[in-house]
Amino acid sequence: MPRLYHLGLSEREIAGAQIALLPGDPARVEKIARMAERGRFVASHREFCTWLGHIKDRPVVITSTGIGGPSTAIAVEELAQLGVRIFLRVGTTGALQHHINMGDVVITTGAVRLDGASAHYAPIEYPAVADYNLVWALVEAAQRLKIPYHVGVTCSSATFYPGQERSDSFSQYIIRDLRGTKSEWQRLGVLNYEMEAATLLTMCSTLGLRAGCVCGVVDTPTQEQITPESLQRAEIHAIQVAVQATEIFLDKQL
Repeated sequence: MPRLYHLGLSEREIAGAQIALLPGDPARVEKIARMAERGRFVASHREFCTWLGHIKDRPVVITSTGIGGPSTAIAVEELAQLGVRIFLRVGTTGALQHHINMGDVVITTGAVRLDGASAHYAPIEYPAVADYNLVWALVEAAQRLKIPYHVGVTCSSATFYPGQERSDSFSQYIIRDLRGTKSEWQRLGVLNYEMEAATLLTMCSTLGLRAGCVCGVVDTPTQEQITPESLQRAEIHAIQVAVQATEIFLDKQL
């Protein structure tokens, strides 16, 4: 198989990996790979940076998806063509509920589909749900590491500013259909905002693949300003949980 267009990867270069860890940020890829064994750079093209590592002596590919559903769908599609079957998003997120603190992790069981891209894989009535065994492995990992965690529904927005009802945008204007949605998601018990989970979960379910999502919290309802300190803490917690969960998953052969 030739190199795939967007990822710049060939089947040979991922060494038979069937598990992919998917951060959004290309800069997070190396951080994850360094927590695995024998991490090495493989390719970089556009927003897609890829390293290969080993966990429990099994090859694991780490590829950045960029921001949002469309680029995530491209990464998953091309990795699946290369033989990857299990996908675990390792992201950052903004909390919606007041009991969630900076640096906690959110483990997604299902996602509100405000992303747009997932509608190209299934009608909106189709649920975006995570693989049960991946959710279990993530919970077990957070417990072992003693990292505070929350399990539940995520809202995936197609945009960072209006879709998450942020008023700190250039225009400070939010269209009528989106006004009041933040408080509605809070009332319905949705835990957090991010931008990729709905696409990933819907896509993998419809294609017969398996997917999960863990995100570190970088802002909360009472502290929306993202600081370097909050970002670093959230990232390391999400990465630690994801790598530990992958070990658990492989140990149990789930």
